[in-house]
Amino acid sequence: MYEESVIKLSEKESLRKSFMLFFLVIELFLGFIYYHFAKLEEEHLQERLFLEMKNYALFLDNDKFDIDIVPKTQYASLYELKMDDRTLFILAPLPNDPNDLLKIYYPKEAYFTQLHALQKKILWNFLLLSGIAVLIAMLFSLYVLKPLRDALLLLETFIKDIIHDLNTPLSSILINLKMMDANNEEVESISQSAKTIAMLHHNLDAYLKEQMHTSERFSLRKVVLEQQRFFASLYEEINWEVEVPDVTLYSDPTAFTRIIYNLLSNACKYNTTNGYIKIHYDNQSLIIENSSYQGIESPEKIFHRFYKEHERGLGIGLHIVKKLTQALKIRIELEVEGTTVRFSLDLSNIQSLEVTLN
Repeated sequence: MYEESVIKLSEKESLRKSFMLFFLVIELFLGFIYYHFAKLEEEHLQERLFLEMKNYALFLDNDKFDIDIVPKTQYASLYELKMDDRTLFILAPLPNDPNDLLKIYYPKEAYFTQLHALQKKILWNFLLLSGIAVLIAMLFSLYVLKPLRDALLLLETFIKDIIHDLNTPLSSILINLKMMDANNEEVESISQSAKTIAMLHHNLDAYLKEQMHTSERFSLRKVVLEQQRFFASLYEEINWEVEVPDVTLYSDPTAFTRIIYNLLSNACKYNTTNGYIKIHYDNQSLIIENSSYQGIESPEKIFHRFYKEHERGLGIGLHIVKKLTQALKIRIELEVEGTTVRFSLDLSNIQSLEVTLN
């Protein structure tokens, strides 16, 4: 399962990008060669016709060309290949006739027929070389990405082992904490830290493997308030404004809780001193808005795996949010206005019809 996840989420995308890059470089090079060679062949064809016409002007022994007598003008250039609407031609002097010139011409249609035949031959060679370029690009991509693939497999295995080893002691800690005095400040602090580790554990587990999602009814307000209380105790300097009705949702409560956790974690982590987080519900959408000390420089990349604009975090939280919202059929939108960041979750696909304000 883990190795398949690596190939599907990492190697295939990297292979596709590397292949496209190598193939594009080779194709640009071949395109330049094709254009340059086609121009050379066109020049060679004109040069050959010119030499044949010049030779014909001396011996008149080639039925390939036609001739005509034209009046001499002061602008006439002798022995220079020219082109008019219907022909390619040169002008040559007539013996004992200073007033007229000999025009030797070749039909333009026949010239373009030869030119297109040459271009077609070059094009077929170009397509053949392009096919070879595809093969070379694929082999080179596989060769270059092998160390990356091995490193990713090692990383995935390492994370899998950590998750497996953390599961038992973490569960034991959480169970024992429930049996201790919940009013004790030290116990509460340890409990909050253990819950943070547990959620990180779930995030890593969700990142590594595909999970089956079950659906059941649960309260939107309950999930939001639980996560808000958890983060409010960790970030006491942040001002909270929460207005969420008691909406019943029908989806996977664990996955939905992880979405809210990651969004609020992100909103708290990059907030400002005495900043704010506003959570409200509007027109079947849950909106989470927060102040930030810098905003988001590249909103289009924020859901990409491992993308970070700062040193904090692993760069997988919002990627997991995107992954889970797609799985639960929740449309998520991001708006950035200066230092204000706003996420909107469209819950219309998972929301029950009855809404009761609390």
